[in-house]
Amino acid sequence: MELPQDLSTNNSQVKQDQTDQVQITFYTDPLCCWSWAFEPQWRRLQYEYHDTISYRYVMSGLLPAWQNYNDPVYSVSRPMQMGPVWHEAGQKSGMQMYDKIWVEDPPASSYPACIAVKCAELQSQNAGVKYLRMLREAVMLHGKNIARQEVLITIADGLANKYPGMLDTERFLMDLTANDNGINAFRTDLNEVQGRNITRFPTLIMRSVNRPSIMITGYRPYPVLLDAIKQVAPATKPLQKPVSEEAYIRYWGNNITKREIEEIFSEHG
Repeated sequence: MELPQDLSTNNSQVKQDQTDQVQITFYTDPLCCWSWAFEPQWRRLQYEYHDTISYRYVMSGLLPAWQNYNDPVYSVSRPMQMGPVWHEAGQKSGMQMYDKIWVEDPPASSYPACIAVKCAELQSQNAGVKYLRMLREAVMLHGKNIARQEVLITIADGLANKYPGMLDTERFLMDLTANDNGINAFRTDLNEVQGRNITRFPTLIMRSVNRPSIMITGYRPYPVLLDAIKQVAPATKPLQKPVSEEAYIRYWGNNITKREIEEIFSEHG
């Protein structure tokens, strides 16, 4: 499977030999519990291979609305049935998940959150990445209903305050509520997801120059990512290891879970 040619690269990666570069397209959704479960492995990969990978997120629109939602794999068609799935993902991964949200204040759709991610991403890739992470933390750790517009705006304000100059909140609000910029960007993502017939999340597609691409679907342990890297870029090696827990925490700006710290210091990989 070939990937689109418009994958973003970071300035720090220009110095790398292009044959060593691994380009990753990450299909996900802010409400995807298995994507949150996968964050320890994903963050470890970003850290250890930081100058040899580039990536972009594609929002999947996992939950359009409950009226027409049905997940035959987990037999989910109502909000209350989603709680046990989140509980299972938390138990399997060790990542904290506020599964009670599906009883207390169930999100009606993941579309608003997906659109909000694209609104942040319209300003910069980094803004989109950080906004997505803050969305995940809000719903998974704190039980915030990220289908609500006021929650999305509050998170944007938090991002702007935490990283001054990264996000213009007035522009974000306009793209979210007053024009079609965010919706159109999300529609492009939906078309890509549907065009590639991707139905499970997270899904990662990895590629490098002159080698077949690799698709990884669902929650996977770190060695699976390493094996994919070796297949698409055999010469690529990890570039760094954290010297301490404190150093790894600082790298992610203190927004990190216990499970994510455990992953980077685990034996496998």
